[in-house]
Amino acid sequence: MEGGEMLFHVIHKIPSGDTPYVRAKHLQLVEKDPEGSILWFWKAINAGDRVDSALKDMAVVMKQQDRAEEAVEAIKSFRHLCSKQAQEPLDNILIDLYKKCGKIPEQIELLKRKLRKIYLGEAFNGKTTKTARSHGKKFQVTIQQELSRLLGNLGWAYMQQTNYGAAEAVYRKAQMIDPDANKACNLALCLMKQARFDEAGSLLQDILNGRLPHSDDSRTLKRTEELMDEIESQTLFSIVNMIPSTTDDEIERIEHLLGEWSPFDSFKRLPVFEEISPFRDQIAC
Repeated sequence: MEGGEMLFHVIHKIPSGDTPYVRAKHLQLVEKDPEGSILWFWKAINAGDRVDSALKDMAVVMKQQDRAEEAVEAIKSFRHLCSKQAQEPLDNILIDLYKKCGKIPEQIELLKRKLRKIYLGEAFNGKTTKTARSHGKKFQVTIQQELSRLLGNLGWAYMQQTNYGAAEAVYRKAQMIDPDANKACNLALCLMKQARFDEAGSLLQDILNGRLPHSDDSRTLKRTEELMDEIESQTLFSIVNMIPSTTDDEIERIEHLLGEWSPFDSFKRLPVFEEISPFRDQIAC
């Protein structure tokens, strides 16, 4: 390969060669033709050409083209062709796709399955950290951060079902493991939906006072201020009786599922939740 051609591939972050997958990436990143790239990603999968990457990339492009349900079916149909290492990234993409197309029960089930893998010590290949990639940059993710992220997603899913008691329990556990201002906002919203405005206001004040990580994020600050305004105006009082309430039994089940989780010590053996036998049985259901 000549120097100019090599530089071209480096700049555009596409592999070299003349295969269906290379053609798909060229259409996606250089020619900006998402529909054409999807067609060639299909061809790459059928030809056995970099199937792991082809399926993941195709699903992402489909999501961007508002074809999330098609992407879900594609992953379900072809993930058996992918390597073991590709399964976790495919699950992460599925979670986003379920969220995109409103498949909340499926999202909850998958999140519980991923949480169970952490409990069993199967996440991160038994290690306490993993290397992740975002926007072309690599960074380290700890198992605590991954656990908190999954719980945050689970809390959001429960909120979409207006199951605010369950969402509150999950968000509180996420904050115990790896606190941050964004999840604190969601927890405050859960409390507001249950007309517990004083508790919500106190939590939001912690964000405004910079007591939580990422409190200086402009979007989080704006959202915090909007929620504070909502509390002050008491506008939610007029609709609180219209919000479905979570039964005591439901909250008790969530608390039982989450209540015994203990902080993870990175210097001790996995699994993280080694003392929680009830969690394993319930999460498998």
